Amino acid sequence: MEPTVGDLSDPLINHTEGQLFLHEAFKIIVEEVLCKGTDVKEKVCEWKEPEELALLLDLELREKGEQKEKLLQRVRDVAKYSVKTSHPRFFNQQFAGVDYHSLAGRFLSEALNTNLFTYEVAPVFVLMEAEVLRGLRELVGWTEGDGLFCPGGSTSNMYALNLARYRLYPEVKSQGLWSLPRLTIFTSPESHYSVKKGAAFMGFGMDNVIFVKGAVPHFVSCTSGTTVQGAFDPLDRIADVCDKHKLWLHVDAAWGGSVLFSKKHRHLMKGVNRANSVAWNPHKMLVAGLQCSVLLLKDTTNLLKKCHGANASYLFQQDKFYDVNLDIGDKSVQCSRKVDCLKLWLMWKAVGSTGLEQRVDKAFFHTRYLVEQMKKRDGFQLLREVAPVIKERMMKQGTMMVGYQPLGDRVNFFRITILSPLISQKDLDFFLDEIERLGNDV
Repeated sequence: MEPTVGDLSDPLINHTEGQLFLHEAFKIIVEEVLCKGTDVKEKVCEWKEPEELALLLDLELREKGEQKEKLLQRVRDVAKYSVKTSHPRFFNQQFAGVDYHSLAGRFLSEALNTNLFTYEVAPVFVLMEAEVLRGLRELVGWTEGDGLFCPGGSTSNMYALNLARYRLYPEVKSQGLWSLPRLTIFTSPESHYSVKKGAAFMGFGMDNVIFVKGAVPHFVSCTSGTTVQGAFDPLDRIADVCDKHKLWLHVDAAWGGSVLFSKKHRHLMKGVNRANSVAWNPHKMLVAGLQCSVLLLKDTTNLLKKCHGANASYLFQQDKFYDVNLDIGDKSVQCSRKVDCLKLWLMWKAVGSTGLEQRVDKAFFHTRYLVEQMKKRDGFQLLREVAPVIKERMMKQGTMMVGYQPLGDRVNFFRITILSPLISQKDLDFFLDEIERLGNDV
């Protein structure tokens, strides 16, 4: 598909050739990623050392373009040597599995290539995002409120930090940190590291993510579903304290928020309706696909726009022919913002709230099963030196993928993430058998 030199007044893209390439590339994607990549008989990854992989992929960018067949081989190679996160034995992170309706939404939003900042360029998605956010807020227990799709749960947490500070000290928007006293952020040692990163990024300072005598407390960050242990903070008890001292209560439910779909498990987040803000990643337990992250707000005073708005006149003209409240871009610190609502909307439409509830219940069901099976196996404990060795062997053999880490003063342990709707009990039995096989001689 190397372009020929021609009249620059003519189009540079040949639609017939481009669409043929896209059609053939899509067939490779379906075959390599969605057929082989979900087959338990295939490897989770085709491990190569970095130097070898760089040579295989021929990553160098050159002055001249390449022909179609060469490019299609590039597509095949990228798929072949990438980790298959949709594989039933990918237990490594919280974005495993695939939902085909969500994936169709992801393909469609990429093809439409629009920016979610004004109604005139994204009319469908401005309305769609508002409806999806309304549905999620309803699950939290709010009949009114606001919200935004964000590029990841870390960003959602940072938005909440900024909003809480602005609500307490609105002059910070114009005068900066010079106008503020020293502020503190309360959270637990098990909270996501983005709370500390956000404190550094936004000028609070990491040292203030603790109690500091003489400082002004303004923000409490709870966690519903900690990254490592999946623990849920007691929201009602914490809300009592926040109400008493008029503190902003934020719930980082990036991992655990999806339990709100489940009648059986939503009790884990009892009291979430008392929060000021909630971060929630449907790309985790609901398998909406990366990235799908929301910040939900109880606020009805347009705090998002007041805090972040800059009134760019080339975008947000106030004399437009439609309701300018539909131009939502000034709520965000981003200008360019991808459409992340379509994947969740289409998936939700396809399976309904009942189907999403089943995914949550299935994840808990399989977790309980795995725990019971582990209890039946003698000596199923790992020493510090064992986990890295087993991880190296599983990666190089490609049989499965699961992460490990220490926790406090505890030794390394395997952190298996169970959420993919593709998992069966056979896969969990395989996990235990494979750990034993790979570590048998260690």
